[in-house]
Amino acid sequence: MSPSSKIRSIASRKARAAQTQNAVAEHFAANGWPHATSAGAGRKGVDVLGMPDLSCEVKARRDLNVLAWLRQAASQHGLPFVVWRPDGMGPAKIQSWPVMTTLESFTELLQAAGFGEPEKIRK
Repeated sequence: MSPSSKIRSIASRKARAAQTQNAVAEHFAANGWPHATSAGAGRKGVDVLGMPDLSCEVKARRDLNVLAWLRQAASQHGLPFVVWRPDGMGPAKIQSWPVMTTLESFTELLQAAGFGEPEKIRK
């Protein structure tokens, strides 16, 4: 790959990442978190601001490193989760993008939503 091709590839990946992060923030802003905004590229911390007690990481990558992504989300305050944009799924298909979290966090979410047997829910 030529140096100019590498530069274009890096620029394209950065643009896709920014577009993805903005799309996720806009989705949450339109669906119950009116103050959700993209943190912007290269900023430490969560990728979507304005979502108290939630730690949202946004990924638009071909390679999967789910455990590292979840650790990154868990390093911040709040319920950690990762929104992943798979190849071939642009912002028009955001409703179908996968969201990943740990089994512990998922279980807590299910219980908070009223699923499970109340007497078996650990406190």
